[in-house]
Amino acid sequence: MGTLSSTADVAGAIAHLKGRLGPVVSDSAAVRDHHSHGESYHPPAAPDAVCFPRTTDDVVEIMKASKAFGVPVVPFGAGSSLEGHVHALRGGLSIDLTQMNHILRISQEDLDATVEAGVTRLQLAKALRSTGLMFPVDPGADATFGGMAATRASGTTAVRYGTMRENVLALTVVLPDGTVTTTGTRARKSSAGYDLTRLFVGSEGTLGVITEVTVRLHPVPEAVSAAVCAFETMAGAVDTVITTIQLGLQVARIELLDATQLDAINRYSKTAYPLAPTLFFEFHGDHERHVTEQAEAVQHLASEHGGHGFEWATKLEDRERLWHARHNALYASLALRPGARAWTTDVCVPISRLAECILATTEDNRDAPFPVCLVGHAGDGNFHLLYVLDPDNASELDAARRLNDRLVTRALAMGGTCTGEHGIGYGKKAALEKEHGAGVEVMRAIKRALDPDNRMNPGKVVDP
Repeated sequence: MGTLSSTADVAGAIAHLKGRLGPVVSDSAAVRDHHSHGESYHPPAAPDAVCFPRTTDDVVEIMKASKAFGVPVVPFGAGSSLEGHVHALRGGLSIDLTQMNHILRISQEDLDATVEAGVTRLQLAKALRSTGLMFPVDPGADATFGGMAATRASGTTAVRYGTMRENVLALTVVLPDGTVTTTGTRARKSSAGYDLTRLFVGSEGTLGVITEVTVRLHPVPEAVSAAVCAFETMAGAVDTVITTIQLGLQVARIELLDATQLDAINRYSKTAYPLAPTLFFEFHGDHERHVTEQAEAVQHLASEHGGHGFEWATKLEDRERLWHARHNALYASLALRPGARAWTTDVCVPISRLAECILATTEDNRDAPFPVCLVGHAGDGNFHLLYVLDPDNASELDAARRLNDRLVTRALAMGGTCTGEHGIGYGKKAALEKEHGAGVEVMRAIKRALDPDNRMNPGKVVDP
């Protein structure tokens, strides 16, 4: 796994960077602790120091010091990742990009924008408010664009607008040796060479540090409507999703929640949803009639599959309340068991296998020694489980590990993937091997070519 432990001069790197960058570098215990973990159950692992670059040139300086002193680096955004991406497994430098928070350019004519890596999703949304444009990728957390690109994030709107993979046009990346490269242009298509943008989107900080992101923007829909519908059975809810997608009905979001998750949301957000498998819908269109027609068609499908109590939310404040409750699913789940942590996992399967996968998984989870909540972006075959457990309880961790392994094995057997959006980090490295087999050696070759010293987020995704 490289020779960092024997060659790294961490103290030398910190002293050098403090001399070059001053207060941009901190080795205080509180700052290091804050950068030792994300939102997952994984035990914290603190860096030796944290750097807060303000420019790409600052990042270049940090990467050159990393190379000269043999010190690992771990890029850090909002800290909302779920598979241990930001844990400094081998110490070194955490590079917190949140000070690089300038929106560099918005083009209403070309429907694109360029932002620094530390700009957050809601920050760009605020800047776009008067333009008639929006950036649709919505992972729930107010994540940074650098982090969203690095983890190939998606979220509730991916069924209509795609993920970060489809919405990133170009990146500025600082490579492990300090070289700055731009991976693409603002053109909507290109046949020029290898697709380096797609290489770094989803690389999880293991190949370079993303400092700027150019993204596609989309027109704000003229008409929007949302709805909630409870179902008699989980099979009925999932079959409604499958039929909706197969018929080509234009939904922007279809979120699936089980009764345990609804109970948690009701308690946390003071809502009163029926405790039953439930779908949250959102419809976007060019005019009110189109949205109404699509929604009524879905309502008819839902009723055929045991759906009842189809409730509309057409006012902005009602829609925001609905999606705010959905986005609080993680915190609502944790509130079911104060002091617990969430082992949050996800898979994605072909839409035709979604019902089979969810029903088998639900049966699997029935005897779990902790609460298990299910929530999913069902419109694209992706769902999440939250094991609300005591991370200090070895038997609970073992149970979660067995359930997670069975879930991944089931998804792979159905032609799916071990993670639809959380990424690999170090929590799903074994699952990556199961999924890609010999393809992992190709990933290792890329890692060795770009990061021969294994300084970039070592211990994550693949080991060289």
